[in-house]
Amino acid sequence: MTEVGRAALEAARTYETEIIRFLRDMIAIPAESLKEGERCERVRQEYERLGFDEVFFDRLGNVVARVGDGPLKILMDGHIDCVGVGDRAAWRHDPFEGKLEGGKIWGRGAVDELPAIACMAYGAKILLERGFPADVTLYLSATVMEEDCDGYCLLHLIEKEGIRPHVVILGEPTDLDVYRGHRGRMEATITTRGVSVHAAQCERGVNALYKMAGIISDIEQLNDRLAQDDFLGKGTIAASFIECTSPSLNAVPDSATLYIDRRLTVGETVETAMDQLRALPHIGDAEVALLQYDVTSWRGERAQQEKFYPTWILAPDHPLVQGVAQAVDAVLDAPPTISRWAFSTNGVASMGRLGIPTVGFAPGLEELAHSTEEWVAVDDLVRASAVYSVIPERLLAHRDALTDTGEGG
Repeated sequence: MTEVGRAALEAARTYETEIIRFLRDMIAIPAESLKEGERCERVRQEYERLGFDEVFFDRLGNVVARVGDGPLKILMDGHIDCVGVGDRAAWRHDPFEGKLEGGKIWGRGAVDELPAIACMAYGAKILLERGFPADVTLYLSATVMEEDCDGYCLLHLIEKEGIRPHVVILGEPTDLDVYRGHRGRMEATITTRGVSVHAAQCERGVNALYKMAGIISDIEQLNDRLAQDDFLGKGTIAASFIECTSPSLNAVPDSATLYIDRRLTVGETVETAMDQLRALPHIGDAEVALLQYDVTSWRGERAQQEKFYPTWILAPDHPLVQGVAQAVDAVLDAPPTISRWAFSTNGVASMGRLGIPTVGFAPGLEELAHSTEEWVAVDDLVRASAVYSVIPERLLAHRDALTDTGEGG
């Protein structure tokens, strides 16, 4: 552990109570995608209380804070929305209590990914008190709609609000390791058409569900043939949901729609994945379509995007990967594992679409995300806050390499 790391950890421990309070307050406010307003207001209040240079809502509803005004621009992002809770009876603790028990905080969002928002904020506060580097601009973003459409919030922030960082640090759970990529994904539909008749004379019609049966079998077999990558893992395809239209329960369905979750590994693209669907042996005259996202945010801003999210990887020797790893080592006195997520993140926009170097670092176990057992260790909140406070200083040592990308502004 370095002297700076030791000082950062000591400072973070003095803020443990405040970090816990802020996280529990956020958990207590339900905030599924498009309904984040009240939780966003709570984050805005905390950012302002911590004394950051600028705090505002952007047009989409993201909460943004700025610290400093230097040439190296760093964005630390955590999404503020969460998935629903499902059956409340399945939870050990009230999902919106933020229960503190046994050194852990429980609840929806206690992993995915409210801890990062709290820890990034207090990391910035600790760095301010230690002496904020004159050559750094640090942006904090608590972003919306990620669970609905990963990356759109960052795409809006960067392309429409003009905040273009040189590097991005994501707050999806990594268990205090450093992650540098993940598979891409897309959402598609396959629709079959039939002819509806009374079920008592079903042979007179064409059953759209029966036309789907062979297609579902084709998809199951396709999954076994998809590409494999040693780092990101295998491409996958899953039939995730089916619905049909029918005049009644006593009639032959005249249409059926199958929803597809497709995970894309290295070398796979949305075009090749769509071509694979169109080439399924039983596809016949079925219609294949890429889903579209078209909603209105909690602030009234329309958001539109195709539901395709690119694969991305950052090289292990990239100065961003190495700089964040050095910050972790400085605080935790052990080098982090360099790995990748199984799921998707806002990195599909920052790195996947825009090519801005991106990594992830945060407390929490990835496998607890979206489960009824979400919890995060209080000690990891303290340690993560200390690391976030050291990251800008470590990245500053790589300033020339990080700013020689044409990004930032």
